[in-house]
Amino acid sequence: MKRSLYFLITLLLFSSTLQAQISASTADASDVTSYPVFPETDDIFIFCASDSLAEIGSLTVTTELQGTKTFLWEKYNEVSGTFELFFQESSEATSSQINNLADGCYRSTITLGGVTDIDRAWIFNNWTEAEASISDSNCESFWLHGAFQTAVLNYYDLSDNTEQEVYKDVQAEWQVDGNKISSLLNMQFFNPPYENTDYTLVVFDRFGCEGTSVAPYESIVTQAKFSVDANWTDSNKLTGEAPLTVTFINESENGSAGYYEWFFYRNMDDIIAESEGSPEPVDSIEFVAYDDSPVYTYQNSGAYWVKLVSKHVSELYTCVDTFALENYIIADTSFIRAPNVFTPNGDGNNDQFIVWFSSMKSLEINIYNRWGRRVHYWKSGSIQGFEGAKTESVWDGRIGGKYASPGVYYYDVVGRGRDGKKRTKSGFVHLFRNKD
Repeated sequence: MKRSLYFLITLLLFSSTLQAQISASTADASDVTSYPVFPETDDIFIFCASDSLAEIGSLTVTTELQGTKTFLWEKYNEVSGTFELFFQESSEATSSQINNLADGCYRSTITLGGVTDIDRAWIFNNWTEAEASISDSNCESFWLHGAFQTAVLNYYDLSDNTEQEVYKDVQAEWQVDGNKISSLLNMQFFNPPYENTDYTLVVFDRFGCEGTSVAPYESIVTQAKFSVDANWTDSNKLTGEAPLTVTFINESENGSAGYYEWFFYRNMDDIIAESEGSPEPVDSIEFVAYDDSPVYTYQNSGAYWVKLVSKHVSELYTCVDTFALENYIIADTSFIRAPNVFTPNGDGNNDQFIVWFSSMKSLEINIYNRWGRRVHYWKSGSIQGFEGAKTESVWDGRIGGKYASPGVYYYDVVGRGRDGKKRTKSGFVHLFRNKD
């Protein structure tokens, strides 16, 4: 550990003893020696260096001795096994510092009169240089390659000059955004990311010193993804009235524009029905679109499936990914519904007789009074949804511009749904309103 050498002072029967202290306030870590023969131990100060040429060590010795004293710094020569002059100064200060130190053992001797204080410490510039690279990048995987060099920290027994190595416990790991992904130095990485990613090789030891190297990965793969938007009657089930216009929103990552393929499947009910009656494979594809983000109108009722194929085209590879919604797109079946009462009194509530319908292609509405006279008529052979036809199809409770008399009226509705089914609805409706 620390020690003091005592010299006899002439005519005195005793000697003075004050112990020096070497420290390294800028060191990143420290350890102690374990000499095989030399009976003492010395501090080891570790400085994390950027490269093998760096000499950033620094030592400071302090003393309680007062007065002008001599600070002698020596460096151990591991070849000769002796200490050699490194630096010397005389000063009244209580400390002396040496900087920009190379690896080795430094001894400080402080002398004041007949008092001599001695202390020692080892300095190591602990560097690590890492090298990261990527190879064999394809649609399925790529290789991460890592290599490193690191400083070997050797000290020497001060009695017999035996070489000893400081245990560093060097480890390596790959990181992405600071998160560890592997501790293998060389590895094959499957399922490459669809975005450009930096893979950082970090080589570190138990002293907290590290070397890093970044291998940039340029993605050649894609992730297919899309969402849909329409005038849904039930957005959770992707259900809407036919004709149902659906906007397909392409959310693919790293796809090449102009290389998307959208597979629009036929009505699943039709596919199932055909496959059950035939031993031959059934063509399930209605058509293929090549737009980046298509818009398509389902004219007929049914359950429809859509698959997107996204491609990333690079110099050597064309990488492909597919995506389909979990649910079918449902163009709802047809129906007709009518109320049994309405009150056209101008209060804004239930003022019109509205025949509600969905997914109808054609429709004819006839309303008659109690004597069989037709008081309202509407017909269309190409309905494009209820909302588009509602304004024209409703009866406002007027006949020839005048208020119809309160009472019972008969309605008869017939049409053809976009599911191919004939739909009819007839019955009586009560008109309540005070006569003008």
